[in-house]
Amino acid sequence: MTDYAQIGLGYAERRLADPRLFRPLRAAIGDAETVVNVGAGTGNYEPSDCIVVAVEPSETMLAQRAPSAAPAVRAFAEALPFRDDAFDVAMGVLTVHHWSDRARGLEEVQRVARRLAILYFEPTMTDDMWVLEYWPEILDLPSENDPPGEQFFRRHLDVRDIVAVPVPVDCIDGFSGAYWARPEAYLDPGVRAGMSSFAQLDPGTVGAGTARLRADLESGRWDARHGSLRTLAEYDIGYRIVTT
Repeated sequence: MTDYAQIGLGYAERRLADPRLFRPLRAAIGDAETVVNVGAGTGNYEPSDCIVVAVEPSETMLAQRAPSAAPAVRAFAEALPFRDDAFDVAMGVLTVHHWSDRARGLEEVQRVARRLAILYFEPTMTDDMWVLEYWPEILDLPSENDPPGEQFFRRHLDVRDIVAVPVPVDCIDGFSGAYWARPEAYLDPGVRAGMSSFAQLDPGTVGAGTARLRADLESGRWDARHGSLRTLAEYDIGYRIVTT
């Protein structure tokens, strides 16, 4: 499992809930009264009109939750401290790929909740992630090694639906794919600090990729290859919501 003890520092300031991403997630949660947010982090996408309990293993993350945030317990997805069917819905936002035993984690969330609504990245769409041209080492990280995608979820869940979630060009949530049309953002170490993938890379690797990107931006090479992205209002990079 990804260690957020260090890489989660400052996460709350850089990872803000984007309402355009929240809307499809809230729709997937539906008329649930009780929700457990597994791998909750700082809790940015927790619905305020439900009774929510957050589950987060990292003390660093828990310490950054706002005083007004839902109550949280320190626990792992693979061993949830709740009775069977304790919640109407279990939600998760870009978390399953960080679990140490993803299949076991899904067994647990299905045990404690009657339905699931999980936002994830579809790994079959990595070819559309130009960021990997500059930091291909991301794919070697444990969290990105055979990450869960549609086939995985269909194998372990009784899937009701999988819907695409396009990312707006001015997305305010700074996850790894958020700046698909704003490449200059990846030159900022503060922006990269809010992305778990970059935080897991060694400084030399990050620096080398940053130098290549800076050079391509200055020469116009990046725009020659990907500049058409700057004209789009939103883009389907590969983010999906799976529901049961």
